[in-house]
Amino acid sequence: MEEILKYTLCHGSGNRFVMVDGVAQEGLLQRIDLDELARQVGYDGLLVVAREEGDYAMQMYNSDGTRAEMCGNGIRCVARWVREHYTKHGGFTLRSGGRCYPIACEDPIHGDLPTFGVEIEVRRSGSDFPRGGESFLAQPIAELASGVEFSYLNLGNPHIVARVQQIDYSLLEELGERIKRLPEWFPRGINLSFFTLEGQQRIFVATYERGVGLTESCGTAMTASATAATLLGLTQEGEEIEVMNRGGMVRCCCQITEQGIRTRLVGNASYESHGEILCQEGRFELSPKGEFQEEIKAYRAFLKALQEKRA
Repeated sequence: MEEILKYTLCHGSGNRFVMVDGVAQEGLLQRIDLDELARQVGYDGLLVVAREEGDYAMQMYNSDGTRAEMCGNGIRCVARWVREHYTKHGGFTLRSGGRCYPIACEDPIHGDLPTFGVEIEVRRSGSDFPRGGESFLAQPIAELASGVEFSYLNLGNPHIVARVQQIDYSLLEELGERIKRLPEWFPRGINLSFFTLEGQQRIFVATYERGVGLTESCGTAMTASATAATLLGLTQEGEEIEVMNRGGMVRCCCQITEQGIRTRLVGNASYESHGEILCQEGRFELSPKGEFQEEIKAYRAFLKALQEKRA
């Protein structure tokens, strides 16, 4: 028996997801293998708008079918959907991976691009990096690479980031694959990023994402890199940092207090198309029904402006 699931193709900073409303389509989703759906639909992952403990929530599935605790680009897309369909408040909270994240509708990052901000608590230790200990900042991991200093940060999902003079994507991919063979350091895998300092309060980030591979963009990786840059004294605390990557740009602002570190991530939440997913006997096929042409055009203008700025 064929069943039909409605979806929206969306992106944050070029990080593209198939998003389904699990609140409106709860009964159907209960009959679907979401791990397999994520593997078959492709793109950078599957987002499910959900309800958890009385709050709206994001459930994120990587393109290999594994669950991710948090997704900085994805949560902005879910935030937009929740605000448009379920709450008109400018500020609210979304759950993801057992944490609560304050959300706010923000002034457009460019033109009239729909823009949202999320406040992320950043921790400097975690069970997914047992050999690093507390406050692993700008330290080598000889088993992973020589001549590179890494910083560990947990934003709901785990990251190691390293400042480099120039981003070598081949090396980034090689190290991302090597991580899979180092369970004593990374028992559940980890997101790996290189970042370069491009100017005052501006960095560029490239990421090998756990469960995905090399990506155009990763929101929590950009946030982790901006936080590391601040902790290392490369950028100013409490001031906005422009964080670029191949998919676009976000803005981050890191606050360090006695109570801990909180970094705000602000960026677009754009729709590209909508349609139906045809579900039959464990097979899933996307059937597009229409495009959000004005939003696509607006984001292309944003990318053009970024290119001109970097030229």
